[in-house]
Amino acid sequence: MSHILIIEDELSIAELERDYLELSGYSVEIAGSGDEGLERALTTSVDLVILDLMLPKVDGFEICRRLRSEKDIPIIMVSAKKEDIDKIRGLGLGADDYMIKPFSPSELVARVKAHLARYERLMGRREVQSDEVRIRGLLIDKSARRVFVNEREAIFTTKEFDLLTHLAMNPNRVYSKEQLFDLLWGMDALGEIATVTVHIRKLREKIEQDPSNPQYIETVWGAGYRFKI
Repeated sequence: MSHILIIEDELSIAELERDYLELSGYSVEIAGSGDEGLERALTTSVDLVILDLMLPKVDGFEICRRLRSEKDIPIIMVSAKKEDIDKIRGLGLGADDYMIKPFSPSELVARVKAHLARYERLMGRREVQSDEVRIRGLLIDKSARRVFVNEREAIFTTKEFDLLTHLAMNPNRVYSKEQLFDLLWGMDALGEIATVTVHIRKLREKIEQDPSNPQYIETVWGAGYRFKI
């Protein structure tokens, strides 16, 4: 049975979400403040977090940032705030989904099921094929440092291969240009962040059927890039 943590300060909303999730067979607990929710998320066994944005003591953005740096579990952020900047920021910090209140409890249950199923598939793939990443027609052989697109080998530079592998191994997570530059070139490296854009373009030219309409590496405007599965 999957265990879900709801971090929500409006008790009536949290209890409604809990009731629907428990009817669907999930084990659910509620934390009514940000600090309590963060502690539970980090110290207990949790399979998915439903995270309100506006919380007392510690807000949802900070919880998402801390949780994503330590655990690889689905995070569904919920908020009454409709501004795109909040959604972009939440996804950029590592949230897997962003739902705007009010929403149907049935829709929440459906999204919970979808995210748990996707994470189970990803973890199974990592355990069985730790040296290979297979996503649709793309095969990345990490040990041999080779890439095949629809069974045809594509040639990559060292940095292109490292960038593609990092994105593919962390699917659906948004990375800013600054984060990718620091990860792959190093904070003390000579160069400009614009080189990330150049490398993304080259990757698309090599793996996408239509680079102008990418199916793998998509741009999240104002936030960065995400490898979509």
